[in-house]
Amino acid sequence: MTGPRGDLLIEPEEPGGPPIPTHRGGSRLLGNRGFLISTVSTIVFFGVLIAVFVLAPGSKVFRETFFNIDAMKTSFFGDPSNGIPAVWKAFFVNIAAFMIAEVLILVWALVLALIRQSPGPVMFPLRVVAIAYVDFFRGVPLLLLFFLFGFGFPALEIRGLSDQSPFWYGLLALVVSYSAYVSEVYRAGIESVHPSQVASARSLGLSRWKAMRFVVLPQAIRRIIPPLLNDFVSLQKDTALLSVIGVGEAVRAANIYSSFTFNYSSLVLAAILFVLLTIPLARFTDHLIDRDRRRRAATGAV
Repeated sequence: MTGPRGDLLIEPEEPGGPPIPTHRGGSRLLGNRGFLISTVSTIVFFGVLIAVFVLAPGSKVFRETFFNIDAMKTSFFGDPSNGIPAVWKAFFVNIAAFMIAEVLILVWALVLALIRQSPGPVMFPLRVVAIAYVDFFRGVPLLLLFFLFGFGFPALEIRGLSDQSPFWYGLLALVVSYSAYVSEVYRAGIESVHPSQVASARSLGLSRWKAMRFVVLPQAIRRIIPPLLNDFVSLQKDTALLSVIGVGEAVRAANIYSSFTFNYSSLVLAAILFVLLTIPLARFTDHLIDRDRRRRAATGAV
C-alpha cells in the first residue's frame, strides 16, 4: 500500500507495528528530486560562469595576465639570478606572523576582558583605560596602524623601540588591533554564563577570581571557540598587510615578480596559498558550530 506522499509502505516484521515507508524508483540518490535540482542548478551556474570568462572578448589576455601557469611556476620557485624571491618561502613569514600573533592576541585580549569585568572602585581607572583601548583600536583601520607602527616608531629614535625589524612592528599592529575585537568576544562569552553559576561558586567558598577562573572561564571559552576561529581566519589573511612596511612575505614576493613582468599570475598564486590555508580552518569552524548546535539541541539548552 502507499502513504499520503505516495511512498510505498511495507508491513513490519512484528505484528501491530507501524508500516515502514520505502522510496519509489529504486535508488534514493536518483529518486531524490531535491538532489537532482541542486545538481543541475550547480552545473548551470558554474557553466555560465566559465562561459563568461571563456567567451569574453578579452578572455585570452585575461588568462595570460592572471592565470599563466608558467608565470605561477616561476614565481612559486623564484628566480634568484633575476632577484625574484620564491613565493612559497615568503609564505612561511605569513604563517609565522599568524601563529605568533594568535597566541599574543589570545592572552592580551583575555586580560582586557577580565579588566572590563572586574568590579569595585579600585579597578575603575583600569576599566576606563580598557574601554578606551577597545573603542579606539576597533575604530582605527588596521592599515593605518601598520603605517603608524612601521614608520612612526623608527622615527622616534628610541633605543630598544626604534631599532626593531619591520616584522615586529607589523606583528604589534596585528596584536593591538585584533586584541580589541577578541576581547569583546571574550566578554560576550563571560556574560553568557548565568550569574547563578558565580553565586553557586561563591557559596562553596571560592573567591571572585577563583570563581572566574574555575567556573566562568571554562564555560565561556567553550562557547566562544567558533567566533574566535572566525576572527583568526581574518587574521591569517591580514598578515598580507605586512608587505606595506617592507616585510618579505608572500604578497610582497609575488608583487616583485609582477613588477618585473607586468603579469599578475604571481598574485593569484599568493591568493591561492592563502585560500588553501584558510579553507581548513573555516571548515573546522563550521564543524564546531554544528557540533555545538547538536549538543544544545540534545540537552535542550538555549
